[in-house]
Amino acid sequence: MDAIFLQILNGLDKGAAYALIALGLTLVFGTLGIVNFAHGALFMLGAFCAVTFNKLLLISNKVLDPTVTMFKAYKETPYLEIWFPDIGPTLIDYSVPLSMLLAIPVMLLIGFILERGLIKHFYNRPHAEQILVTFGLAIVMQELIKAIFGANPVPAAVGDWFGLGENVVYPWWRLIYLSFSGLIIFAVFAFLQFTTYGMVVRAGMRDRETVGLLGINIQKRFTIVFALATMIAGLAGVMYTPILPPDYHMGMNFLVLSFVVVVVGGMGSLGGAVFAGFLLGMVQSFASMTEVKEILPGIDQVIIYLVAVVVLLVLPRGLMGRAGIMDE
Repeated sequence: MDAIFLQILNGLDKGAAYALIALGLTLVFGTLGIVNFAHGALFMLGAFCAVTFNKLLLISNKVLDPTVTMFKAYKETPYLEIWFPDIGPTLIDYSVPLSMLLAIPVMLLIGFILERGLIKHFYNRPHAEQILVTFGLAIVMQELIKAIFGANPVPAAVGDWFGLGENVVYPWWRLIYLSFSGLIIFAVFAFLQFTTYGMVVRAGMRDRETVGLLGINIQKRFTIVFALATMIAGLAGVMYTPILPPDYHMGMNFLVLSFVVVVVGGMGSLGGAVFAGFLLGMVQSFASMTEVKEILPGIDQVIIYLVAVVVLLVLPRGLMGRAGIMDE
């Protein structure tokens, strides 16, 4: 039972990551009609916002080491610990959640610049052209990160293990990530469902021309939605940093799986994206069990794609897809 419980937690954890990225992908596609292959790179940029913030907190100065009395010895001590000896070490330990203070404005600005400078020119272009230009943009971002931070993963250890029972331990940060994902997903759906702004966005997702005829500047609202989707991807990357050390190609790894999640859930369906994310996360988690892999070696690497094939054969529009989406 303990092994099954751990696999459920692992599945929820993976599903939360898939659902968050897929939620942003679906939000952009549903509002702007853009197939954004750069969304995984935005997840990566968020992770490196956390890395950058941590490096800023660790800017150090050489100070005399009082523990060495035989001769003068110096050690590197972060300025934060010198200026704030009481809270400095704690701020450094919790640099990952604090880095959201940097990631939120940075990712909003990146989203605004991308939408105004590039994405808006491809609204009414074929999906193939959208994929090519956003995929190229993702490669540019990836190579920039590689040039600045190097090709090796940057570890960011946070906390320890959390006891969930006599024989069950689990990384507490994974539980925090799961809770964080649930909070973000709830906030997005509440924003779209219960605010006037969200109501206009949902109406624009259904019929952009009619909303425009009512005198509403739907384009301005869609620009803000793209920036919000960028921020969601960035925050997902920030909080995933302690779970998976960031490297320059992590965005591509999540992008492919997240697009499978979007297709399985149904293109344009926010609820479908979230449901499919958690569903495929659970499936992949149980497929990675040793007992399963002994019977079907390598099944954990392909199970998501097998599920996608089966779903699309039975439901060509996905689990919750709407008629008219991608039919052209």
